[in-house]
Amino acid sequence: MAAEQLSVSVFVPLAPERAWALYTDPAAITRWNFASDDWHCPSAQVDLVVGGQHSARMEAKDGSFGFDFGGVYSEVDPPHALTLVLGDGRRSRTTFVADAAGTRVETRFDAESQNPPELQRQGWQAILDNYRRLAEQVAAAP
Repeated sequence: MAAEQLSVSVFVPLAPERAWALYTDPAAITRWNFASDDWHCPSAQVDLVVGGQHSARMEAKDGSFGFDFGGVYSEVDPPHALTLVLGDGRRSRTTFVADAAGTRVETRFDAESQNPPELQRQGWQAILDNYRRLAEQVAAAP
């Protein structure tokens, strides 16, 4: 049976090329890839080619828990779309659609079976909201 598809999105005030760069740069990923302020992403590695690996370390700031979030890229189409096949076989596809005032960034992902879909959507949205906040800071910088 196919996994349920969930979707999260944000609008960022950057051209698609800059939005893509902020989304795929390991140094930037460590600045936005966590769902709440008591978590962080101390490291990220990106081999941005089809067949390349993606890995991001997610940890509670108090050291009580952590895990590696990773997968293999099956689509790399800068600055339009990026698909990651996660370690458990689920897929995550992020698209970057230009708008006159910036870029709509949307991630559609296969739900996992351990947590309720709405909880998963909220977590992924919180991470994407952090990305949006960073993009807004980048856009406002001189």
